[in-house]
Amino acid sequence: MSSTSFTGIPVGRLTGIVAIAGLVSLTLLYFWTSPLTNCPPRLPQFKQLSDGHHEDKNNSIAEEKVVKPVLLLWVWPVNYRFDFKDCKTVYNIDGCHLTDDRALYSSSDAVLIFHKSISWDLLNLPQSPRPSFQKWIWLNVESPTNTRKIPGTENLFNLTLSYREDADIPVRLRLTSNKTPNEDFKIPKKDKLVCWIVSNNAAYTGVGTRNAYYNELKKHVNVHMFGKAYGRFLDYKDYYSTIASCKFYLSFENSIHKDYITEKFNGPLSAGTVPVVLGPPRKNYERFAPRDSFIHVDDFPDAKSLAEYLTQLDRDEDAYRRYFNWRRHFSARPHLVVQNQEFVLSICTACDHVARHKEYQEAHDIYEWFFN
Repeated sequence: MSSTSFTGIPVGRLTGIVAIAGLVSLTLLYFWTSPLTNCPPRLPQFKQLSDGHHEDKNNSIAEEKVVKPVLLLWVWPVNYRFDFKDCKTVYNIDGCHLTDDRALYSSSDAVLIFHKSISWDLLNLPQSPRPSFQKWIWLNVESPTNTRKIPGTENLFNLTLSYREDADIPVRLRLTSNKTPNEDFKIPKKDKLVCWIVSNNAAYTGVGTRNAYYNELKKHVNVHMFGKAYGRFLDYKDYYSTIASCKFYLSFENSIHKDYITEKFNGPLSAGTVPVVLGPPRKNYERFAPRDSFIHVDDFPDAKSLAEYLTQLDRDEDAYRRYFNWRRHFSARPHLVVQNQEFVLSICTACDHVARHKEYQEAHDIYEWFFN
């Protein structure tokens, strides 16, 4: 006869019940503490941000990927406007949120200010207190000859953006190195020997040197002239095709300063034409392009000697082709062909810098730096 427990249940049966209960408890404990691989993962919780993006409360890395620094363009340079999306489509730059909405001033990581737009009394600059995290960028792509000093702005800026290589943000389209030698480049068909496009020939811009050289050069070789300065406006869509139709292009800068080498030089290189340069010394140009990709006026004692050399190259096809040997190893990227194209590249370059550099910085006495 079996014994019973104090509950009245036979001991044998009670032992079985306890064993079953223990097994169930262990099973529940296992599934409670083990990952449920067949269950859907817990979705991250997002909250809406002011710029339309979402913040991941569970993953700070995801937040960093979504939230971009804000770059506020305070004034459109010379009131020329373009679609901010061009930074992505043309230059593959998309690291910041570009805006011209001044209502976002207090939350902007950086403010881009065009030097020529600053009024003499400084009243068109931001008047609200500058947030401690905010950086002001001085945008100036003109040469010292065409830059005026505005009292009170010397120590306002954190960063300088300029054509100068020693600027905090140097802006320039550069040649790119080919991973493998390119044998496919073909020189465009030419029906003109020498060409020049001039839009502004005002004396105050410092064009005296280049005009004097041109006036002497044209005595010895025919130069096809284009541009508003000579009454033959050239549509922007015809810019590269016109330059490509010339064997040589006069890449004459309006003033001569260190690193002041503009799109007048890059344009012909991109179009498949040999630039004839007048600007800083040859060694300065060779920092940006192979020495046998261009002709420098300083290589000749006078304009007549240069004209004779160009005429000689016109008759010697093999000698002319040697000015394109660099194409095997490098590629030249064209500018965006629009009015005031240098501002598009400058603004996009500023965006790229703001996205890459979060550290705080100050620029002291920009004029001491720029005019020396």
